[in-house]
Amino acid sequence: MYWLDPLHDPRWAVFVENHAHSSIFHEPCWLEALQKTYGFLPMAVTATPPGRELENGIVFCRVDRWLTGRCLVSLPFSDHCNALIANRAELQYLLGQLQNHLKSDGLKYCELRPASASLPDSNPFAEWRPAGEYVLHTLDLRRELDELKAGFHKNCVLRKIRSAEQNHLVCEEGREESHLAKFYQLQLRTRRRHHLPTQPFSWFRILAESMGERLTVRIASLERRPVAAILTLAHKHTVVYKYGASDERYHRLGGTQLLLWKAIQDAKSRGALEFDFGRSDHDNPGLAVFKDRWGAVRRPLTYYRSHEEREVAEKGIRMARRIALRLPGWMVARMGRYVYRHFA
Repeated sequence: MYWLDPLHDPRWAVFVENHAHSSIFHEPCWLEALQKTYGFLPMAVTATPPGRELENGIVFCRVDRWLTGRCLVSLPFSDHCNALIANRAELQYLLGQLQNHLKSDGLKYCELRPASASLPDSNPFAEWRPAGEYVLHTLDLRRELDELKAGFHKNCVLRKIRSAEQNHLVCEEGREESHLAKFYQLQLRTRRRHHLPTQPFSWFRILAESMGERLTVRIASLERRPVAAILTLAHKHTVVYKYGASDERYHRLGGTQLLLWKAIQDAKSRGALEFDFGRSDHDNPGLAVFKDRWGAVRRPLTYYRSHEEREVAEKGIRMARRIALRLPGWMVARMGRYVYRHFA
């Protein structure tokens, strides 16, 4: 087993670009934003010796959580991150080597977030356990636009889009500081509504700088007042809906639906084959139903850990929610700067 630096080893970017199961979360630009914002150390493990073209790899960040200690996560703040392997034997070998590394390096656990593959449940992998059960929604863009629209919910999607157009919502897109600022104010409002701290503004600014044209912020406004915003990321033939935010006072206008429809149309026009609506938690069924109504296919998404620490982490998240509920908005934002990295 060999370790490599995915930010500085040129083989990693080439490997990610060519691998069929890679995602935006494997890209060096995503890893760079994680490192610059939160100080996470990106690293990848492979069975390929130095100097040879990479044949497999699993990328991680080393994370120091005050609740559960030092660990390896693949990857923080990423909805999913497949192990880039050719077959089950490679996965078994690398995971077996990782188990030895955890013990020798004083790491508490390792967490994997595969989008499609289950881990082998036979020894010596019996210590790997499900660490979270979610759902992932994806929309097949290989169909014509009219066929896609026919799969949208008539009242909750199509009527909302018409409402947004009839109310003359103005849409803009970009990745400049002004776009990020409008998005972030809505993000603060949304996270406050859900009693959660938000990531610091620096995360979104650094992400935009690192991603460049891969990142797009879309904003819908009513008489120059931002009412909804989404942030998408593009990778090869996939566009990912990563963040959404809105002003609940204007939900009836359908701003989010209009922005998503524009993002889907744009993705298709650029040759994308899939629109990834991202992860939904089981304790947020409303979000999953919202994605169902776009005709997106829902499938299980399971995270795994080499040791079970889920109960401890969930207690910390519940505590953060209780604290956020009692704080003013500006303090919730400041709180996110210091504690959000511990829930990566």
